[in-house]
Amino acid sequence: MPVKYGVIGVGAIAQRRHIPECVANPDSVLIGIADANQTRCEDLGKKYGVKSFCDHKELLKMGELDAVVVSGPNSLHAAQTIDALTAGKHVLCEKPMSVSRDEARAMIDASERNRKFLMIGLNQRLMPPHVRAKEILLTGRLGNVLSFRTAFKHPGPEGWSVDAAKSWFFRKDQAFMGVTGDLGIHKADLMRWLLGQEFAEVSGMITTLDKRDAEGNLIALDDNAFINLKTDGGVIGSMILSWTNYGLEENYTVLYCQKGVMSLGTDATYGVIVDYKNGERELHKVGEMSTNAKQVASGVIDSFTRNILENKPPEINGIEGYKSLDVILTAQEAAKQGRTLKIGA
Repeated sequence: MPVKYGVIGVGAIAQRRHIPECVANPDSVLIGIADANQTRCEDLGKKYGVKSFCDHKELLKMGELDAVVVSGPNSLHAAQTIDALTAGKHVLCEKPMSVSRDEARAMIDASERNRKFLMIGLNQRLMPPHVRAKEILLTGRLGNVLSFRTAFKHPGPEGWSVDAAKSWFFRKDQAFMGVTGDLGIHKADLMRWLLGQEFAEVSGMITTLDKRDAEGNLIALDDNAFINLKTDGGVIGSMILSWTNYGLEENYTVLYCQKGVMSLGTDATYGVIVDYKNGERELHKVGEMSTNAKQVASGVIDSFTRNILENKPPEINGIEGYKSLDVILTAQEAAKQGRTLKIGA
């Protein structure tokens, strides 16, 4: 039997990723959607031939529903996720999982209490170049990672959001975090996973340089960040995030290791390039990295569907989501205070 899904919040990420991927998977089926925007919700319901609701709690009353995707504004993630878990549904929640540590812990508690899976949509772990990189690191042929630099930069969410510059991404009461919550959370999670270590210290500069809302006012959220990190294993690195890269989108990582350098997402043809200390080079042509300009399958719905069908807890669970969120929240606090802070302290 296919997994029966509902989607709460049918903006850009749901329309461009979650709904199409749910429909495309032979082991899943979309049966309902919910969004406060009645016209948008009804139009999409008709398009996909599913029931539509303005109130997510009405969607959750569908007895046949197995799981829901929570993909609306950040400020609603925790409440809607907890409602769904309490209603006995598995939940795939978009990143960042919440806007505070307390909310994140409450989501994890609800998952455990109701014995339902909670997965966070941190899809960078599933991108083919990153999967190959992890495989290479695990062989040990590059030795230990010593340092890294990673970046995620694009022109901003207004270019792809269904509401353009009026998007909730630019509203502090709904987003709470700007580029750090949008792109930084992805990088924090990716690097934790690639390195197999937890971040222990963070410092940096987080600011607003140029991004403006529909009225032309500078947004009250961060649009650029330069973050310095150190792991509990001593690896140091930098993270660059931007919503003001008005050229080609950048999503790359370079790992400096004892026996060479591995570059991810730096070449259009070869997703992974390894330059060894002895002069040898490996070129790995792997699957594409999803970008805002060109969406490719994220693998998130596919992975969560397998988890449900096999009754196997997701790897990218609430605890993983919490740890990556903690990195970003601590980075914001460190930047505000102008000093280095311990993570998880």
